[in-house]
Amino acid sequence: MKAVVYDHYGPPDVLRIAEVDRPVPEDDEVLVRIHAATVNRSDAHTREANRSNGPVVMFISRMVSGWRGPRQRILGTELAGDVVAVGASVRKFVVGDEVFANTGFRFGAHAEYAAVPENGRIALKPSNMSFEEAAAVTDGALNCISCFRSANLRKDETILVYGASGSIGTAGVQLAKCFGAYVTAVCSTKNVELVRSLGADDVIDYEKDDFTKNGQTYDVIFDAVGKQSFGRSKGSLKPGGRYIATDHLGNVFLAAWTGRFGNKKVIFAIPPRYTQEDLLFLKQLIEAGKYRAVIDRRYPLEQVVEATKYVETQQKVGNVVLTVGA
Repeated sequence: MKAVVYDHYGPPDVLRIAEVDRPVPEDDEVLVRIHAATVNRSDAHTREANRSNGPVVMFISRMVSGWRGPRQRILGTELAGDVVAVGASVRKFVVGDEVFANTGFRFGAHAEYAAVPENGRIALKPSNMSFEEAAAVTDGALNCISCFRSANLRKDETILVYGASGSIGTAGVQLAKCFGAYVTAVCSTKNVELVRSLGADDVIDYEKDDFTKNGQTYDVIFDAVGKQSFGRSKGSLKPGGRYIATDHLGNVFLAAWTGRFGNKKVIFAIPPRYTQEDLLFLKQLIEAGKYRAVIDRRYPLEQVVEATKYVETQQKVGNVVLTVGA
């Protein structure tokens, strides 16, 4: 089969198209013919061994992914496609099912086929979504579901979503509304109308206003892009408020410290815990019209380098999709 592979860590140009063996599903796996995948920040960070996040994170990344080079040569965590084979013990899926999935640290979605455990993060594709749309929802949404449950986000609480136009941010705005919260979204001028269309109750244009200086306070501040900090956001939290981090290793220690001292907490779910039940919950929201995909650009699989370079500009709105095959 055709796949995007990389043999050593580095910039996007280390990625290349190659012919590799098609996966053979184990007894508890299904083989999915992939129609669409995405390029997200997990792919970008893993490909460079997290070099841009400093030596400590790079050391940890190499310990997980392979010290001298990647153990898993095919990146990609989000996919949508149809089942073409099932293992002997599989009961939930049959050949011909249209599915969407998130492979997590197994990766493997930047290819024509992938084997996915029956009880992994895989479900029947939402009936009201295309393959491209279904591929573009799992990473950001599952991240947010995990974060909001860890922070015990409750109905009628106030939440500020910083970086509301990215993959995680667009998911955060929509899911916070589904959790019953009052949502203030922060984004750039050009994305104000998009973010408002996703259901944000208030929108702050960070090019014009600084939320840390407007005197407003929130029950939860969700940093969807890792560009704020607990120290800078603390004054905008109500007593008992929670700051949800999605990046930066230092937040692990802040989460432990604030969990014992003070009345404002850092929430940093590492490692994140995504389940099949979470994916089924997301599917229900989509089919009920309460959640939609946000796609910025689409590229054919062969243009994965260009797609990756665009993701690394940190200017994408929502998700970047790779189309695979016909």
